[in-house]
Amino acid sequence: MAALVTGAAVGALLVKSLHPQEQQNREMETRLDKAETKLTDYQQEVSEHFAETSQLVNNLTQSYKDVHEYLANSALKLTNPDISRQLIEAGDGKLISSAATQEKSDEEGTEAPRDWAPKNPGDTGQLSEEFGLDNKHEEELKNPS
Repeated sequence: MAALVTGAAVGALLVKSLHPQEQQNREMETRLDKAETKLTDYQQEVSEHFAETSQLVNNLTQSYKDVHEYLANSALKLTNPDISRQLIEAGDGKLISSAATQEKSDEEGTEAPRDWAPKNPGDTGQLSEEFGLDNKHEEELKNPS
């Protein structure tokens, strides 16, 4: 009987030593379970991050609206009717477009002052260092006759 038990023990050791693949399979399953757990935890953290970011952006938007409303109400109380009208229109986005239109029309109408600009291409303007100097006058100074 002892020989039978000893033989079974030796046989079991031989089977385990001949099949290391089973041990590797168990280790791989353990590593896979750990990786899946980590992935699930990471996905949960990402979801929480974006939920909190969304809430913070909503809070920021509401704060901006509150500040804008406060400033608009204060401006209506403290300014003249013309500015108040512009502020009311700004709520519809008209102030920005009218300011851009005004700036564009200002740029289109901008031209160099005519009192110093050259009249023809190649002519010197009044701000040029050479303006008004005649070479004939310089020659007379160099060669008095």
